[in-house]
Amino acid sequence: MAIPQHTIDQILDRTDIVDLIGQRVKLKKSGRTYSGCCPFHQEKSPSFHVYRDKQYFHCFGCQANGNAIRFLMDIDSRNFIDVIQDLANQTGIELPKDQKSAKKLLYKREPDKKQQLSNIPPTHPNNSTLSTAQDHVNLTPPAFNDDPFAEFAHTNDPLLEVAQEGNFFDLLENITQFYQQQLTQHTTAQQYFKQRGVNSQTIQLWRLGYAPEDWQHLAKAFPQDIEGLKQLGLIRTSDNGRDFDLLRDRVIFPIRDRKGRVVGFGGRALNDEIKPKYINSPDSEIFHKNQLLYGLYEGQKQKAQDWLMVEGYMDVIALQQYGIHGAVATLGTASNTEHLNLLFKQNNRITIAFDGDLAGQKAARRTLEIALPLLHDGRELKFFVLPDQHDPDSLIRREGVDNFQILLKNAPLLSEFIFAHIVQNYDATTPEGKSQVMAELRQLTELLPKSGSYRYLLQQFFKEKLGFNRKWSTQANNDASLSFSTKVDVEEYVIAILMHHPYLYIHFEPLRALIPQDQLLYKILNIFNQIFDDLPDDPEQAKYYILGACAPFHYELQHILVQANVSDYTTSPEKVDKLAEDFSIKLQYDFLQLKMRSKKFNSISEMKNLKHQIYEIAKKRSLSLIDD
Repeated sequence: MAIPQHTIDQILDRTDIVDLIGQRVKLKKSGRTYSGCCPFHQEKSPSFHVYRDKQYFHCFGCQANGNAIRFLMDIDSRNFIDVIQDLANQTGIELPKDQKSAKKLLYKREPDKKQQLSNIPPTHPNNSTLSTAQDHVNLTPPAFNDDPFAEFAHTNDPLLEVAQEGNFFDLLENITQFYQQQLTQHTTAQQYFKQRGVNSQTIQLWRLGYAPEDWQHLAKAFPQDIEGLKQLGLIRTSDNGRDFDLLRDRVIFPIRDRKGRVVGFGGRALNDEIKPKYINSPDSEIFHKNQLLYGLYEGQKQKAQDWLMVEGYMDVIALQQYGIHGAVATLGTASNTEHLNLLFKQNNRITIAFDGDLAGQKAARRTLEIALPLLHDGRELKFFVLPDQHDPDSLIRREGVDNFQILLKNAPLLSEFIFAHIVQNYDATTPEGKSQVMAELRQLTELLPKSGSYRYLLQQFFKEKLGFNRKWSTQANNDASLSFSTKVDVEEYVIAILMHHPYLYIHFEPLRALIPQDQLLYKILNIFNQIFDDLPDDPEQAKYYILGACAPFHYELQHILVQANVSDYTTSPEKVDKLAEDFSIKLQYDFLQLKMRSKKFNSISEMKNLKHQIYEIAKKRSLSLIDD
């Protein structure tokens, strides 16, 4: 069974390699990568790394590497077809059943009538008479070096249609060039982009164009490709049987896939009286609106790090022109799970912009309910609420790049946004109002993954914000590095964090392989490892459960909890989560350095792997808020 490359690409795009490998290998987030012990060879220190943004894995020990398909083929000893069929079923993509299905990218082209007519041999009436006898005399023996049937292989009959195949990608590329050329000849379309502040370099970069007002301009420009144009939805047929172009008198925004190929178009009417103002290509064999983000390819080319989802094409173009290269937009549809997963593959921290009006609030709530199940530990989502009467395009022009970046940076954390969004609808000063707020908040937190710590932290945060428990303490200086008491060891701070927030154990689990077994922290982590899956969902019950399990170390824990008051440094679930991650990074680095100085290696490969781990941890230490 032949499987087209574009189908394989679709399957890989919809497969999250971290989630896939995480079902077989215990992975720990390390900056923008995930690491664990390699499943393809025995090792004690993790050298196996998974890169979500590249959808790729690599082991620095045994050199195993590849994509999601290669991982399943190697770990299960299965062939390519078996693996691709399983992944296709999981991602909901239909595989071609035969060679005909594999040709869905092709269409039948009409013969070039002008070319055919030029191939008709001229007729000469005078030559229709019988040839003279001399014409029949030929003393040269016949030569059969060439195929004697070759003369019958072709015909110059203009009535015989020769089947030709066209490729959708080639056709869309030609149409893009056609629209680009039309823009150079249309002053009004050029003026539109000029008024929106789009410079000539940006026009070329985004391949912007113009669709003429003529109802059949595509049929005239591409007469051989009518069938292909219809299959792409760019030519429609009216009720009376007349063909017409979908996009007319509109500025054109070519839409590219992750490989940079044009797969569809967006068109904006130049006349504001025409409705709808925006029209997109309909879904086709190669164009699926729910799986694409406008600007993603361009942002990747610019190596964008921070990603911001906005609403319109012009917002994306304006922001990227100003240097906000991570700006993307959906294609006229509401954001969905696939859109968010596309961005989370680029970075675990993304921001979504919404209007501040009622419609914007409804859109934010809808997106929130879609996003919460995707917020595994390590992922962070922020909502950027735009000022009234402004979209990102107008806001960045008014504020300038620097102020826009500040506004973006100060967008509320998800925990604060959710709380403010819910509380505004109730009177949280009364028991009844608090009960209603808590009920709605509980509905949202139930959408979060049960396996992560964020769900637990958010529940505790909301209870304390409503006054059910002690309040989250304020932090003296958010910008300065955190300076902790030198009388308390880092290991003791970690134990204090675990006692207050048991679900943060997932950050410290990698330390079990590094810490000497006679240390108290190792013993506490070992207890967590045994009972972690049985922790109650309720935050308070979970704390009592842990204290009971750690009863043999009651006196040590009592001393640590008095000395290490970590609550003074946490202002939100996101910050305490970051604090735990930073402590884990610091301890991992310290213990790896101790192991390196001990020079106790079983092989050169183990030493190289250890150096690589130290290098990766050192990069993350530079982002830590903890002083050494």
